[in-house]
Amino acid sequence: MNTPTNLQIINGPDGAPAFVVIPYADYVASHPREDLVPNEVVGLMVKEGLTPAGAWRRHLGLSQQEVADRIGISQPAYAQQEQAAKPRKATREKIAEAFGIAPALLDL
Repeated sequence: MNTPTNLQIINGPDGAPAFVVIPYADYVASHPREDLVPNEVVGLMVKEGLTPAGAWRRHLGLSQQEVADRIGISQPAYAQQEQAAKPRKATREKIAEAFGIAPALLDL
């Protein structure tokens, strides 16, 4: 069957297929939306040196106090967690729930 596709195959130095390129729209349509990280979040991490939690919070337009209230801790306690390079798993899960995202998105 010769079904036309929008795929592009790129061969490696040895001539064997190494990469497959698909149109971005096809990728987004076939990829779970909850696994995608907005460009703004990455930009905040790179340009401003924010942690993933800080970048997501800013992207979502939330204050530290709002997030702290959602997870039931004080604002200074949340600020400390947001600055941690790698918060504990339970903490990441609570923050992710407050943001409405998958916990894995805080593991960037």
